Amino acid sequence: MIKHALPVTREADFSAWYQAVIAEGDLAEESGVRGCMVIRPWGYGIWERIQRLLDDRIKATGHENCYFPLFIPLSYFEKEAEHVEGFAKEMAVVTHHRLVSDRKGGLVPDPEAKLEEPLVVRPTSETVIGSAFSRWVQSWRDLPVLINQWANVVRWEMRTRMFLRTSEFLWQEGHTAHATAQEAREETRKMLEVYRSFAEDCLALHVVAGEKPENERFPGAVETWSIEAMMADGKALQAGTSHFLGTNFASAQNIRFQNAEGQLELANTTSWGVSTRMIGGVIMVHGDDDGLRCPPKIAPWQVVIVPMLRDKPEDEAIVSYCRQLQADLASGSALGEPIRALLDLKPAKSTAKRWGWVKKGAPIIVEVGGRDVEGGNVSVVRRDSLYRDDGKLHAAILPRADFVGQAGSLLESIQHALYEQSTLALRSRIAPVEDWAAIQAMFGEDARNPGWADVAWSKPTGAELDSVVERLKALKLTIRNAPEGQTGHAGAACIFTGAPAVERVLIGRSY
Repeated sequence: MIKHALPVTREADFSAWYQAVIAEGDLAEESGVRGCMVIRPWGYGIWERIQRLLDDRIKATGHENCYFPLFIPLSYFEKEAEHVEGFAKEMAVVTHHRLVSDRKGGLVPDPEAKLEEPLVVRPTSETVIGSAFSRWVQSWRDLPVLINQWANVVRWEMRTRMFLRTSEFLWQEGHTAHATAQEAREETRKMLEVYRSFAEDCLALHVVAGEKPENERFPGAVETWSIEAMMADGKALQAGTSHFLGTNFASAQNIRFQNAEGQLELANTTSWGVSTRMIGGVIMVHGDDDGLRCPPKIAPWQVVIVPMLRDKPEDEAIVSYCRQLQADLASGSALGEPIRALLDLKPAKSTAKRWGWVKKGAPIIVEVGGRDVEGGNVSVVRRDSLYRDDGKLHAAILPRADFVGQAGSLLESIQHALYEQSTLALRSRIAPVEDWAAIQAMFGEDARNPGWADVAWSKPTGAELDSVVERLKALKLTIRNAPEGQTGHAGAACIFTGAPAVERVLIGRSY
């Protein structure tokens, strides 16, 4: 029986396992402020890789980076009633700019330092960016405006979980303005595709891209599109969203332009974003009972070299051998970039360091001892296939030169293997369901990790949709999205309304 590196398994307690991966892998920790986390170097290194790779893709579509203030005047939100209603319960508000002593050794807001207008700590930036667009856009020649910012936002969450749902999180948010609704819709779908391809190519997450139902739209949006990933426990994670906002925000923020005929028109706007919750998705899809398995494209270090030192004279030769190995690896490439290799010389036992890197999810761990130096070899552990069939650690002894020559292809193989596993897991756990009784059976009390149901949908609205939402809520279910490019709904009846279906939607439990 394998003794795993984590104190709890996914099967025994998925929630506790998730927290253990984060703690044992040095990804993040509690900060002392409820709902806020300290992202440790390995976790932040993963975020930096996500930033770099995604930023390149965003800029390749013609967008430019900028930055907007953390504080947004309350009056900006009041201009857009639906938007403010959607975020009102999550807003952190600044009302004073100075503290004074309360004569008991404590500090309180100074009554004389009350702000003339409360400031909201940004939950998202549509309103403040819309105000800027209203200044920047005067003529059709000023369009389109294509910008993006990397920032932090605050949404005062009641139930928090590191990376997945925190009161403060890191993200990117894109905002654009266009002359026509068609251009804005094309932009919305273009950025959805950027997210889909990024998740699959870089995070090795197979996702489903599609449109959210009316009740799941972003506050103030005309359409909301998402990429949905399936976690190892069968729940869905909304990993990214792209919104067509129509002229709703343009009307509220007075984003008008003079068209080529000299007439004033409202611009059509979009917004789209992904956040650090992507790291939570990577953990819950690729993690195993020994910790994280980090896809090589986003791993801060792709190959970690662990010298097996014993405080003996031969240690110097081992370290020298490892330094040359590190240099040889760094001169090679994998997945379109130079290989990122780290030599771990921390003063700790080699076995402790090995298992530390296993828990962090370093794609390849290389151990080098005295015998390896004498024989010109290395001991190679692939993190995606840690054990042999007999349950023992799978360490392949390879000639150093062979390993250096193969390292790039090994990393590519690991990236591909993780994506294939994600694809198989998702596709095997989506089940067509033809009636409500089958939904109840699939998600009943005894169901364990049921996955998602694929159902016929007539796209009800208003009170009819509200009734469907309440029925789903009783089983802790939500509609995830209507997948792009679907077929197979012709002739089917909606399982909720009985009306002819116009599409199929995915239903499941979610984070």
